[in-house]
Amino acid sequence: MTRTRTRILVLGGGYVGLYATLMLQRKARKDVDITVLDRRPYMTYQPFLPEVAAGSIEPRHAVVPLRKELSGVKVIQGRVTQIRHADRVVDAATDFGDTLHVEYDEVILALGSVARTLPIPGLKEFAIGFKYVEEAINLRNRVLGRIARAASTGDPRLRKRLLTFVFVGGGFAGIEAFAETEDMAKAALRYYPEIDPKELRFIMVEAMGRILPELGPEMGEYAAKQMRARGTEVLMETKLESCVEGYVELSNGDSFEADTVVWTAGVKPSPLMGKSDLPLGPKGHVICSPTLQVTTEEGDVVPGAWAAGDCAQVPDLTKEQPAYCAPSAQHAVRQARHLGKNVARHLHERPLRQYSHKHLGLVASLGLNKGVANALGIKLKGWPAWFMHRTYHLMQIPTFNRKARIALDWTAAAFFRRDLVSMGRLHDPRRAFEEAAGS
Repeated sequence: MTRTRTRILVLGGGYVGLYATLMLQRKARKDVDITVLDRRPYMTYQPFLPEVAAGSIEPRHAVVPLRKELSGVKVIQGRVTQIRHADRVVDAATDFGDTLHVEYDEVILALGSVARTLPIPGLKEFAIGFKYVEEAINLRNRVLGRIARAASTGDPRLRKRLLTFVFVGGGFAGIEAFAETEDMAKAALRYYPEIDPKELRFIMVEAMGRILPELGPEMGEYAAKQMRARGTEVLMETKLESCVEGYVELSNGDSFEADTVVWTAGVKPSPLMGKSDLPLGPKGHVICSPTLQVTTEEGDVVPGAWAAGDCAQVPDLTKEQPAYCAPSAQHAVRQARHLGKNVARHLHERPLRQYSHKHLGLVASLGLNKGVANALGIKLKGWPAWFMHRTYHLMQIPTFNRKARIALDWTAAAFFRRDLVSMGRLHDPRRAFEEAAGS
């Protein structure tokens, strides 16, 4: 008698979606038919986005193509519109307007998070995010493009606006993007003798009393001191009040014009979680047990539903309860692998295991050859921390293909100066043809 294969639907192709699928293939390939549904056909390794923005890594090398790495898995490129778990169906839509209805037996929720924004005047219309590879490419082209425009204008007010870059949010993503792009901008000025380096203005705006709070007060103070020594402005206990059409107003009373505002002030669970009939926690996460099964508020398991990563409220068993795992890449990768193993155990009718992981430490880059780290209680600063940052993330990015390509990017950068060409027209590819056709 032929055994029926279980239909597994993975919603999301990020950390959790990719790693959980790979693990499930290893543990139960013959027993499952896996489908991955994601709007993007690749997984973005977000810790490398600052280096993508700075030109240290090729953008394509910081993403992992799902179809190439998930052999034997059906990949659907579309956006979730409704999760009807009671019917075991997910409704989705493609970018071309087609409607899909995907049936499943078990679903893995790996929808991740989106930028957590606030109702600040001008934010939606003017600011840019920093969560996806296309945003990192855009930031790079924007910074280099603004420098080139500033060198070509005789208007001092416009020049000042073009050379002012504001980053909001002093967490890991914000500080690394801030430091790497400032490093790149200063390197670019060697080709612009028309611009005095003192004209370049980089401003970090952080609402809390310190930056990089996850690393502790000492490392946060060190990072702020290093950034200020480079001539940047690090404003703490300060909020962005408005940025309408580039006119920035801060809670400390300061106001000025800036042509670039980058928002990196935290994340929230994907709003797609609200389009489901699954139980959600107070902040919009799907509620999970330590085995990564979806549960009700009372703790009853919802059959056929699993979740992990930024969209899941997972108990942190290393801390006194109630406590939940922080939304970090370290947790997401480990939860994903654990989830894949648990789904395989469930299919093979074996006992499930609880997820428990104590953070090994954290590392952050402050630009080329500079960083901070707190790993296993050992605090590192400067070049050793930067080297640890690169080594750790090189080990963590999936597939040997990507590891090799990134290592080659870094090796080339050791012998040649970084590429500082702006390709801003990339974002408007039809302009030249339209101008030619119009003439």
